[in-house]
Amino acid sequence: MTRRRRAIVELALAVVAAVGCVVAWLQSRSVVEVAPIADGEPTTRSVTYYAPLLVLALVLATLAGVLVVVGVARLQRARRRS
Repeated sequence: MTRRRRAIVELALAVVAAVGCVVAWLQSRSVVEVAPIADGEPTTRSVTYYAPLLVLALVLATLAGVLVVVGVARLQRARRRS
């Protein structure tokens, strides 16, 4: 596989990881009803997060960042050599 092709594959994988990060982040939230503290008070809503999906989003964001840096560096090296 040539350097240029490998760089393009790495950049494409970075995009896929970034999309996965966004999807994991959006799926980690949920809204729950919270019971009132005192009688006669209305119920309130609260946002809760599912920790494993937040960790997945963090890992995918890190992976996307690393792949972008490596892909761009490889693409620059391939351009200099040709």
